[in-house]
Amino acid sequence: MTVFSVHHKTTYRYKRPIKLGLHQLLFRPRDSFDQRLMDCRINVVPESAEVRWIHDVFGNCLTLVDFGEKCEFLEFETFIRLEHTPENAPDFRIEDYARSHPFSYSDDESPDLGPYVRRHHPQDVEVEEWLKTFLRKDTSRPTGQLLMTLNEAIAEGFSYKRRISRGTQLPAETLRKQQGTCRDFALLMMEAARALGFAARFVMGYVYVPKRDGPLRLGGGSTHAWCQIYVPGSGWVEFDPTNGIVGNRDLIRVGVARTPQQAIPLSGSYWGDAEDELGMVVTVNVKTEGGSTAWTAAAG
Repeated sequence: MTVFSVHHKTTYRYKRPIKLGLHQLLFRPRDSFDQRLMDCRINVVPESAEVRWIHDVFGNCLTLVDFGEKCEFLEFETFIRLEHTPENAPDFRIEDYARSHPFSYSDDESPDLGPYVRRHHPQDVEVEEWLKTFLRKDTSRPTGQLLMTLNEAIAEGFSYKRRISRGTQLPAETLRKQQGTCRDFALLMMEAARALGFAARFVMGYVYVPKRDGPLRLGGGSTHAWCQIYVPGSGWVEFDPTNGIVGNRDLIRVGVARTPQQAIPLSGSYWGDAEDELGMVVTVNVKTEGGSTAWTAAAG
């Protein structure tokens, strides 16, 4: 068991006092058998008029912050501490009917998995063409092996490139550029898995990036993104195509959603002109108690 602590700070500056609208944060990790939340705190500058918590449609815990005064400086600072039980190797305990692909989900699960199986970008036919380059059509393959191959194909065949601009690339664009961010790679794997009949969902959280020991991890310095594939008998299995991780090793799960747009770490509004915003700076520090620290700064 590992104890992780996360310090996440987001700062905005404006060239004149502006009135803030409601802001929404997704930063509280999901409690589960493999990660147990020990502490979760938030500091906001300027002082908020109201802070409340709700659960969204996916069961994620959202923090809603409202303000009563104008400001030229806005800062959200969150502190997380949790116990994390890593899976050092994939343990695919798959139901007999799903051991080989293709297969169909059971009648009990299909209605609930339907929205996660449906292609969200069916116009991106490049996804199917890409799959044909390393997967033979109409050939049965072990399900676990197939998913690991898909994860490795992205990790080894694409270049990670941090992008300041908001949003997520369409899968076809990621395939054309052969590069992207963690959010881009997660979406590409989701759409590829859906094209093969799997249920897939987006995960937002943090990745631990050891400085002195262990393999290099990409996607540190801000929030990280990966995906989960539903495997009968194993449930929702973590796949991080940015780093080639299968399982939860070094991954801190915060929110899950059907699409990347539904799992934004921080969103909000203000009354003013677009040019009033002078920029945003994000810093994330993930460390283990008694271990090494991963600290990076990112703007954008």
